[in-house]
Amino acid sequence: MADHDTNAHKYRLKVTAGPVYDRNTHQVVPVNGETIRIENEHAIVSLCVRIQDYAGYPEKSPSTSPYFEHELHKKDLYSICFSIIFKEPVNGNNLFFGNDFENPIRDILPPGFNSALKLVKWTLDPGLDGDVYADQPYLYSPALATWDIFRIGDKMSKEDKVPTLHDEVIEEGAYSDEAAEIRRQHNIPDTVEGRRKHFQNEGNRKEFEFEPGRMYVADFGNPYLSFSDFSIRLPGFTLHAMKYVEEKNHELRYTLKDTSTGQVYLAVLFSVVLEELEDKRDKSDDSKSRESEGSLGKFEWEPQPSADDVE
Repeated sequence: MADHDTNAHKYRLKVTAGPVYDRNTHQVVPVNGETIRIENEHAIVSLCVRIQDYAGYPEKSPSTSPYFEHELHKKDLYSICFSIIFKEPVNGNNLFFGNDFENPIRDILPPGFNSALKLVKWTLDPGLDGDVYADQPYLYSPALATWDIFRIGDKMSKEDKVPTLHDEVIEEGAYSDEAAEIRRQHNIPDTVEGRRKHFQNEGNRKEFEFEPGRMYVADFGNPYLSFSDFSIRLPGFTLHAMKYVEEKNHELRYTLKDTSTGQVYLAVLFSVVLEELEDKRDKSDDSKSRESEGSLGKFEWEPQPSADDVE
């Protein structure tokens, strides 16, 4: 679709998200704007996406966010931040986060890609694993070991409000003494580096269970993927991705899923779209994006009491 770099200006970024892969379930994400609520029978998610130097859709999206002025994120180029309340127990060893693709990408992988992948695994994410040469390629990492920030919250009731995240910079830790006690019980270190290293151990992941009804918040982003010029920037290696974009491969999808069951909880889709065609759809899509206007409503759901809860 794009044979050379001069075509890049004809394409713009669009971000959508939903509880499954099916695009018909997705909402347009107001990048650098409001939090959106995503819900199905498996989970309730609040999602906020921030991108530095953003020039994509919706048309009136801010180009940046105060998030990137925070000391923790001055070098970051994007952020996928979300809270999630599972409606079913999920073992920590089964929950993975990463990229997957609907179509093969092996024929468009650039020279040096394997070297870049090894560099990422060695320096940034030891838990990264997958198969980029498969018919349905994927690169996943254990969620607990790859998220840049992980914060544990409290059990939610039906009357509690679903949180908005766009005005908050999430930091590692817990929201209450009760939640902090969960971290202590599982010997989860207080620092990001300590927590990630702790959960690189499979045994530690198996001992941790995401409880139904409890809120967990994660943030993921880095200074290596630039959506302003569609490039991957690693130490000593820069890949301009636009020239490898083809009609069947113009999307980057981040997925949160249980790999033991295949259950998807969140799919965030970054699509490179043809500008002149997308302009005609932008007003319609923008009207469908569910900006919260300050509120995402109440949970209106809570887990059934277990035998342990009944005296």
